[in-house]
Amino acid sequence: MITRRTFVAAGAAAVAMPAQAFEVDPVFRPQKVGIKSDLAPGQILILPRAHFLYFIEAPGQAMRYGVGVGKAGLEFTGKAKIGAKKEWPTWRPTNEMIERDPVAYGKFKDNDYVQPGGPGNPLGARALYLFQNGRDTFFRIHGTTSPRSIGRSVSNGCIRMINDHVKDLYQRVPIGTPVTVL
Repeated sequence: MITRRTFVAAGAAAVAMPAQAFEVDPVFRPQKVGIKSDLAPGQILILPRAHFLYFIEAPGQAMRYGVGVGKAGLEFTGKAKIGAKKEWPTWRPTNEMIERDPVAYGKFKDNDYVQPGGPGNPLGARALYLFQNGRDTFFRIHGTTSPRSIGRSVSNGCIRMINDHVKDLYQRVPIGTPVTVL
């Protein structure tokens, strides 16, 4: 799979350039799998240690996707609901992310800059926003500009997916979909 990234040099216009080709490990490609039959259809189950997200389609049947998850100490666990969905979402790191890594997120420090949606945005093509008790957790299930992170624990807590895979999941799940991260 070849993706495109946008690079902008100071004072220059944005130029779309092909990123290095990357083929995801076949185990992390979407596939129909059997799952415990007591799980209700229409929910999402995420097993971070295995790096898999399951969308339960029917009793005993799920679509499984490979994911990248949060680094140790930054991972999300628990129950949530999809509270919002966005195509090509904008992005701004949380204040905690800026504090942890001011070099990586320096352009966001001391201002209200928000990165526009598009191929170079870290949230990728789609984002599913996780809410608890009606409030945004600031954790997302989203696409990524780093496909090599699938199958790894490297994010700031969000669940990353290959852009084509998150597009597929996005069209399957409505707002209110229950999400459990073990």
